[in-house]
Amino acid sequence: MPAKSAAQQKAAGAALAAKRGDIEKSELKGTSKSMEKSMSETELEEMASTKRKGKPEHAAKD
Repeated sequence: MPAKSAAQQKAAGAALAAKRGDIEKSELKGTSKSMEKSMSETELEEMASTKRKGKPEHAAKD
């Protein structure tokens, strides 16, 4: 599933880095922490690789 906002993409990138061991899991906060626990590496990779052009900084709440 692609990221809906730049913030979501950044959080997925941080969670992916922690899952791969590039950064410590203790460095994660908020959404990226829960993403790391609940999503697979493949899901995080897909979300983090979403193109940012045209995406809002934060997604509108429905």
